Amino acid sequence: MSAPPVPARYRPALRPGVLLSEPLLHGPDLVHLIKNTGSGRSFKVGPREHFLISRMDGTRTVEEIGADYAGRFGRRLGDSHWRSLLSLLGTRELLDGRPGPADVPGDDPAPGTGSPAASAAGPPAAAATAATAPVPGPRAPRGLLRGSVRLVADADATAARLHRLTRHLLSPAALLPLLALAVHMEATLLLRLGELLDGTAALFTAPALLLAVATLLWLSTALHELAHGVLAHHHGGRVSEIGLRWRLPVVIMYCTVDDFLHLPGRRGRIATAGAGAAVNLLFLLPFFAVWALAPLDHTTRQALGALLLLGSVQAFTMLLPLPPLDGYRIASQLLGATGLAASTAAYLGLVLRRSPAAARYPRRARRAYAGYAATGALTLVLLAAAASAVAHHYLTNAP
Repeated sequence: MSAPPVPARYRPALRPGVLLSEPLLHGPDLVHLIKNTGSGRSFKVGPREHFLISRMDGTRTVEEIGADYAGRFGRRLGDSHWRSLLSLLGTRELLDGRPGPADVPGDDPAPGTGSPAASAAGPPAAAATAATAPVPGPRAPRGLLRGSVRLVADADATAARLHRLTRHLLSPAALLPLLALAVHMEATLLLRLGELLDGTAALFTAPALLLAVATLLWLSTALHELAHGVLAHHHGGRVSEIGLRWRLPVVIMYCTVDDFLHLPGRRGRIATAGAGAAVNLLFLLPFFAVWALAPLDHTTRQALGALLLLGSVQAFTMLLPLPPLDGYRIASQLLGATGLAASTAAYLGLVLRRSPAAARYPRRARRAYAGYAATGALTLVLLAAAASAVAHHYLTNAP
């Protein structure tokens, strides 16, 4: 017996809290990420599926959405395609109201069938949607050696309060002069790098000062994490957790922004990713003023110099375009990609094997992955050069 057709006047609507991302490179394909903030699950779909899903706002009928699709892609969806797509969305708990997975006639497609590449060549429902993206598993048990604990019950409300306290600093009139001072600070430190390296070496012979500097660097790390949350809130995101995570002897603060990839606007996502490193540098400004202007004894000057050097290294390390650092997120946003490192490795593997599949990557993808590979290689070369320069300084200036 044939299944009854999907009602033409049905107005599908996504559940509240379902987020859709902008188009992102993933391998050779363009995909959109769909997140159900209620369940925490994310899914990848192709451009055609996204075209349909993005119009499911409860005001358009299936017939109207189908007409828009036909006008864009030059073909109408059959009833079987609609049944498959709506059933798939219902199974993943993305639809609000009915028909859900039990109400849409037809068989429920197997989860994770099809791919965005397939959907580009045919109707979206026939190709289904992309496989489910990784979903975090249960929280690891807390123990003496490793674990985590939440510090606040409502992390998003905490981020909102911090945003209210600091939002005047986010205006260009306040932020640009502070960043200019940070640039001046780093240029001065670079010119006096030898002095700072000597002070850092001396710091490790003074346990009390070493503890003080380590404590200040830990505080800078905590502010780094909170800065991500404040900027995410500023750009319309939601902070799900603020807490402490330990892998003894290391204890760090963390701030989780679950919907980072769904923040509106690429500029906002880049600002959110770079906020932590910027705060690390701004945190150093008062210490730099004391170091540069105040009359200090030799030991205190060396300790402050070590703090400035180690704090700067901490900030710029986070900006390296290597996973899982903040710089990697920035690079991914600049290139409009998700899974950038894995996609780059896969593409380079095809190129090295001279596989014909490499030529089937679109030009944008080829440029993005080749550019990221070159940037990553240059970063590693510069890191090796910096490490060699530091080693040379200590070896040639040893007492």
